[in-house]
Amino acid sequence: MPAITVDDPTALPRLSEARGSSVVRPVRVVVTAPGGFEGEGFPVRRAFAGVELTDLDPFVHMDQMGEVEYAPGEPKGTPWHPHRGFETVTYMLDGIFEHQDSNGGGGVITNGDTQWMTAGAGILHIEKPPEHLVASGGLFHGIQLWVNLPKAEKWSPPRYQDLRGSEVGLLASADAGALVRVIAGDLAGWTGPGQTYTPMTMVHTTIAPGSRLELPWNPSFNALAYVLSGAGTVGPDRRPIVSGQLAVLGAGDLVELEAAASQESRSPAFEVLVLGGRPIREPVAWYGPFVMNTRDELVQAFEDYQAGRLGTVPAIHHTPDHVVESTPGEREPTG
Repeated sequence: MPAITVDDPTALPRLSEARGSSVVRPVRVVVTAPGGFEGEGFPVRRAFAGVELTDLDPFVHMDQMGEVEYAPGEPKGTPWHPHRGFETVTYMLDGIFEHQDSNGGGGVITNGDTQWMTAGAGILHIEKPPEHLVASGGLFHGIQLWVNLPKAEKWSPPRYQDLRGSEVGLLASADAGALVRVIAGDLAGWTGPGQTYTPMTMVHTTIAPGSRLELPWNPSFNALAYVLSGAGTVGPDRRPIVSGQLAVLGAGDLVELEAAASQESRSPAFEVLVLGGRPIREPVAWYGPFVMNTRDELVQAFEDYQAGRLGTVPAIHHTPDHVVESTPGEREPTG
């Protein structure tokens, strides 16, 4: 899992030691991501399966794509499909992915790069491995995150951000036992390159065996920790968590992670994606490729797509295959 690495973490800026008044976010629940298939048949883990949308807000969906070692001829992608009402964030850890959209955006991402596509009012796109990778096979591992847009921004013009891995903010923990990559948002005054409509923070951490990481976290944001590989603990009670599991955290201003002293040989470090954002607290109506506020808006999105107002494509991205709705309740926010 190369992403972006450094030879000497001690040379990086350090996160400060936590203040005595800091509140470590407790673990509300840990869920295990089930496996599935996406697009033309590449394996994924549904990272947010089983978690209420109100606990994920402002996020709605995340897939861990791979990790898989393809034989020659096996690499797969997705066909052309539409989106409206949210942003897709594709973060590539290993392998290569090509992207093209109906607005002329696109490019190639590889180790540590990110494609940040704002679907907004509507866009068509396709994601696939390049032909040379299909021919040769190889390692494929990445993340795709869906970030909701507030009602006022759902009709924004589509845009595309091509973020190189070399642009991410790089920090080390106070003892240099962990590497922190700031992909989007602000962390302790360090800002990632991703420009977001919805205030949020996205970081990828690599924690050496036996090391602890304390991440200062915006108390108005929610907080989610998803383990990409390895084993460790999360929260003040050191809740065990392993590869393919997601921790939903409660209120506080500090996220605490600790790597197990012994890791598997194929996962030499504790790799964790930490996400958080300011909850939008608006109704959510989600069907397949569209994330809107009402059923009527979903119907309009499909009518616009079928009428060719988003272009003509051969397939629809079906996740989920039934209407999912959520209305903000009376429960206190997790952030």
